[in-house]
Parts: sequence; structure tokens; C-alpha cells
Amino acid sequence: MLDTTEKHLIIGAGFVGLGMAQALKAAAIPYDQVDASDDIGGNWYHGVYETAHIISSRKITQFTHFPMPEDYPDFPSAQNMRDYLNAFADHFELREPIELNRTVSEVRPIENNLWEVTFADGEQRIYKGVLVCNGHHWCKRFPKFEGEFNGEIIHSKDYKRPEQLRGKRVLVIGGGNSACDIAAEAARVGAKCVLSMRESVWFIPKTFAGVPVADLGKSWMPPLPAWFGRLMVYWIIRLTFGQHSDYGLPKPNHRIFEKHPTLNTEVPYYIKHGRIIPKPGVRQLKGWKVEFLDGSCEEFDLIVCATGFYVAYPFFPEELQRVEGAVVKCYGGSFLDDYKGLYYIGWEQIRGGVGSLVAAYGPLFARYLKLQDEINVPLGLVFKEMGQQLPTTHLADPQKIFRQFQAANASFNRIAKKAHQVDAQYPNFSNRPLQK
Repeated sequence: MLDTTEKHLIIGAGFVGLGMAQALKAAAIPYDQVDASDDIGGNWYHGVYETAHIISSRKITQFTHFPMPEDYPDFPSAQNMRDYLNAFADHFELREPIELNRTVSEVRPIENNLWEVTFADGEQRIYKGVLVCNGHHWCKRFPKFEGEFNGEIIHSKDYKRPEQLRGKRVLVIGGGNSACDIAAEAARVGAKCVLSMRESVWFIPKTFAGVPVADLGKSWMPPLPAWFGRLMVYWIIRLTFGQHSDYGLPKPNHRIFEKHPTLNTEVPYYIKHGRIIPKPGVRQLKGWKVEFLDGSCEEFDLIVCATGFYVAYPFFPEELQRVEGAVVKCYGGSFLDDYKGLYYIGWEQIRGGVGSLVAAYGPLFARYLKLQDEINVPLGLVFKEMGQQLPTTHLADPQKIFRQFQAANASFNRIAKKAHQVDAQYPNFSNRPLQK
């Protein structure tokens, strides 16, 4: 067994994993990094379709300390993103510690507050801590159907290129960004496209007056309050999209930003051209036909379920399965109050680009790791004693998070003082080892 007891392990080498690796390296914190795939890049390498583009703009998606090339478009393609992440890894010399084709099969706490990690090939290592950056776009969520379908049913993650849709009668289920992208592609190359949504979504345009909508609030100092941002986007929608009734759609039953936003102008465009037919939810499958909740039936060759993903950590024992719905019950976004050395990172759905947030969080998290070395109790317990609450939603407002990071950095000495006080209150704390 390798002696890795003074290292942390980073699981995942996608956008978040690479960003955290760079932060640990900059802080001289030793670590190993593994990824189950055969190359770096995470979802941008193995998960997206060829025609995918980011929905947030280049400026807020990039790492602030490593801007994307100026010749990139406002909404870079999947290939642009792969090239960018590879350039990031090369620029900061992150490749050497990364082990590819390394699947983690088990992570469990053992004696002395250490963590035993078992890999799929049977190898075991012991680490002082584990950063879980395995992403949330891989564990497919399928709807439960009544009846049988004679055609093909796939998940949106299994869709890779337009040829899969060409000439087919396609039903896309879902109202998120992937659903709308695939429906628009089916409208272009398919024989028919129906988009089934259990409820309407707010179609937010990617740009307004030539500026990416995601960038509109970026230049405001101080940052826009949530209510003003919601009002601004509402009027952008009214000016560009109009009203849902203009498209034969019911008005959404939730406020803007209460669910992950759908940035798309192509679906309304193709609805107006008759290339996309909107339908309510599916009632049942009937051979080649699908019956919808409004009683109508349509025939299809292919059903694409763009119905999202589960937040999943299959390598954890039951005691560490802290996921409720799509929410990981941890303090400060990453920390447990009853186990030290385990960190859940990147599970939230950010309304906006992830790179700028990871760039801001990485150095702060490195400070937290060094503080954790000074105390015996978990940092999550410190945050709990300071009055922090467990999260109730997986949706995250980036401006609010930035303010939290700024406040934490500004008051870090106070946090450290509190950490030592809490540590003195629990002199006998130790992780509870879990047996296989």
C-alpha cells in the first residue's frame, strides 16, 4: 500500500476537479488526483453532444485567472471547452498527479481520522482527506412510464450527434437546456419533433441587445439584488419571447430562477414554424404511439429523455450518503459536522458560469484545509456552531456565493478563532470508523 497518509485525494478531473487541483498546488498542499475516464475534461470530454455550446457566457464560465482565448465566441463549443481545459491543465502543470482510468469503488473512514480508498482494480490507499469532485451529469434519471414502446428510448447523455435524429419522429421529454437543444436539432433534421414538458419553463434568450444575458449583471457594482435581476430578466423575456400563450404554452407555475434557467431561443422559433410541437407530460406508451396528458396521441421512432441526473456517490457507505433529492446536506457547501477530511465539491447547480466561482472558492478552500490541519474537529461542526444552516436547495445564486466568499476571506481570522474554541469543547472527537 502506497504511503499517501499526508495527501488528499481529488476524485474527478473535470472543470471543478482541475480547478481545485490548481488551488491545492498553489497552496503547496500535496494531493493525488484520479478520474474514471481515459482523459481529462469531465462532462465536456465524455458527456456532451457534438453540437453543444455553453449556456453561460465565456466571460463568467472561464477561470478568472486563466481567461479563454479572445477568439473564442461568447458561447464556446464543446470542442472549445475541451481545448480550454487541456490548456488550463498544461499551463498550471496539473497532469503529472492525474491518474486516468482509475475508478474509485469505495471510500470509508478508518482509525486516526484517515480515509481508506479502494479502486476498481483492488488497490487500496490511505489518505488524510478526500475531495469529491465527481460531477453531477453522469447518473441518469429516467421517467417511469406506463405501457411499452416499440421504438428506441435513450437518455440525453446517450445523444451525441444529429445523425441519431435524422429522418426520425422524435419525442423529447424535458424542459431544460439539453432538452431544448436536442429538440431544436430534431426540428432541423428529424421528420417530426414533439417536446413534452410537465410544466412550462421560462425561455431566457442567450443574448439581449447583443450582450450575453449572463453578463448583463456582471458590470453592476454592487452586484444586482436577486429581486432586481429577476425583474430585469422578466422584461427581457417579455420583449423577446412575449407571452407563453403566444406559443400555445401555459405560463410557468414558478418564478424565474426558482428552477435552473433554460437559456434558449430556438425552441420558440421552431414552435412558430411548426417544426416543434409542444405537448404536456406523457400519460402512457402504446407501441409506436405515445399518449399525452391532454388525451392526444402521436407516433414516434425515438424518445429522448432529457430528464436530468441524480447526485450520486456510489463509492460511499450508507452512513455518508448525505443526499436528499438533489441537495447534499453539508455545511459551507462542502463540509460535514460529524466527519473530518471529506469534502463534497461542485454538487450545486450554479446559475451562471462555474469557472469564476471555482477560481474564487479554490484559494478559500485551501485556507480551510490548512485550518482543518490545526484542529481535531470537522470544519462542518465549526460552521454549525457559528449558526450556519444546512442547504435546502441545489440551486445557487452566483452573486450571493461571491459575497459569501468575500465575507469568509475578510473574517477568516474570526473563523479560525472560533474553530479553535470549538475544538477545545470537543477534545475527544474522532471520526467513527466504518467497517466493510
